[in-house]
Amino acid sequence: MKSASEKEIFETMPVPMAVMTLAVPTIISQIVTMVYNLADTFFVGQIGDPLMVAAVSLVYPWFHILSAFGNLFGVGGGSLISRLLGAKRGSEARCVSSFSFFGALTVSLAYALLSLVFMEPILKLLGASSATAGYARSYLLWVIVIGGVPTVLGLTLGNLLRSEGHAREASLGMMLGGLLNVALDPLFIFTFRMNVTGAALATAVSNAVSVLFFLGVFRRLRGRTQMSLRFKYFVCRYAREVLSVGSASAIAVTLGALCNMTIVKLASAYGDVPVAAYGIVKKVDLFPMAVSMGLCQGFMPLVGYNYAAKNYRRMNAISRFSWAVGGVFSAVIVASYWFLSPQIMHFFIHSVQTERIGVSFLRVACLAIPVQVVNFLISYSLQAMGKGMQALVLFSCRLGFFNIPLLFVMNSLIGMYGMVWVQLMAETLVIPVSFLLYILELRKLRHEERSACA
Repeated sequence: MKSASEKEIFETMPVPMAVMTLAVPTIISQIVTMVYNLADTFFVGQIGDPLMVAAVSLVYPWFHILSAFGNLFGVGGGSLISRLLGAKRGSEARCVSSFSFFGALTVSLAYALLSLVFMEPILKLLGASSATAGYARSYLLWVIVIGGVPTVLGLTLGNLLRSEGHAREASLGMMLGGLLNVALDPLFIFTFRMNVTGAALATAVSNAVSVLFFLGVFRRLRGRTQMSLRFKYFVCRYAREVLSVGSASAIAVTLGALCNMTIVKLASAYGDVPVAAYGIVKKVDLFPMAVSMGLCQGFMPLVGYNYAAKNYRRMNAISRFSWAVGGVFSAVIVASYWFLSPQIMHFFIHSVQTERIGVSFLRVACLAIPVQVVNFLISYSLQAMGKGMQALVLFSCRLGFFNIPLLFVMNSLIGMYGMVWVQLMAETLVIPVSFLLYILELRKLRHEERSACA
């Protein structure tokens, strides 16, 4: 690494300061990103039409799959770049970054085209009713067909910058898009009277501006970074290493989207109001997830770098500090959501029936946050060490093996309210698997340390 300050962050800076240096900007950018995700629901909710809120909620899981592609190439490529830097093989980072960028571009473009061609079957799959189909169609067109490519590229470029220690630049790009979206939403929705279409257009424009910012950062860093976005460095030599780690995060996001699609589809049998209430709850639930993801993405480069450098003592200290921060945060969030749920729901929509259902949903959903944070921390630690298969097992268990079947079981046994308990049940069931895989990896490292000393 050419910058002494970056080398200090990874190798010598006190652990709390190093984690906060990378995690705080990342957490802030994640919160701002969450705010612009909430902005669509909030401003559409101010119209007072549950059908419009339901339409945004229906499309959101399909839109969220774009994050899977961003994680596939961004998290996968970023993890590998951090480990290459730790192993003093930084010159290879330009090939990894080029592969990640053009891979993300190709996949997101294909997804946008497929969404355009098969839009009607997709809307039917998502559970759109005759009353919500028109709104959902317009929202999907703008946020995925037109805005899908910049959404994926923004996530990918932000992760790549963060992997080399440029957390500030990565966060600024995400915050720029988020703040712009919040500003454009009321302009397009109310001033131009575009309603749901205005919310979608604001999201597409904001993500495009973020990508332009990131491209400008890469241009400014030219000569001072090991990474490159030039096509001449594109090679498939690192595809397996990038995709093996990135696929864990990508599959996690995809399975999460499938879970949301499943619960929305099942809830739609109870009417459009429960769909609107659940959609708001899932958006509110984005806040603890955003902070947890920011913390995890902040410590990932530190864990990956020190793992590759075989500085296991510092790596473990980074993990312990991150766990402590995550534990305190999750306890505060559970208490806040439980007691303030009526005010939170009323903030988003002024509909007595929707508020009443949403309060019950939110109080159940918040109970899953502590165990969810623990599973996040373990999964991202494994990804940082390049253990893509172990991370994939955890994500698959949480969101596929346990979650989706439980949705059908709980809906059959208890009904609509039963489905809201599924997240807590799935996260709790996977905790023993998480600890087992994590402890096994730590034991391998201890054995390696003892062998080296001998």
